[in-house]
Amino acid sequence: MKYWLFLALATVAEVFATSALKASDGFTRLGPTLVVVIGYAIAFYFLSLSLKQIPLGIAYAVWAGLGIVLIAVIGWWLYDQKLDPAAMLGIALILAGVMVINLFSRSSGH
Repeated sequence: MKYWLFLALATVAEVFATSALKASDGFTRLGPTLVVVIGYAIAFYFLSLSLKQIPLGIAYAVWAGLGIVLIAVIGWWLYDQKLDPAAMLGIALILAGVMVINLFSRSSGH
């Protein structure tokens, strides 16, 4: 279970780092740029720890899938970026795929 916690921490750190990319204004603002660099360092560290137990393909699918969903929500919430019905359907399918992996796959290392 701790490896899934590592993966969750990696995902949260990646979401913070990716969110700060927009605020960094092309790495011209120091504070957000530091959040990007530190966030990605933390994300990759915890992702590497999760890979001790969780298969690479599964870990990456969950990490990327949840990251996409969370970043889309943050973009909508913080930056007023619109999501049309096709985007919402695609995001729902990504989330469904992550859930299928975690609930039904024997490959997920549970």
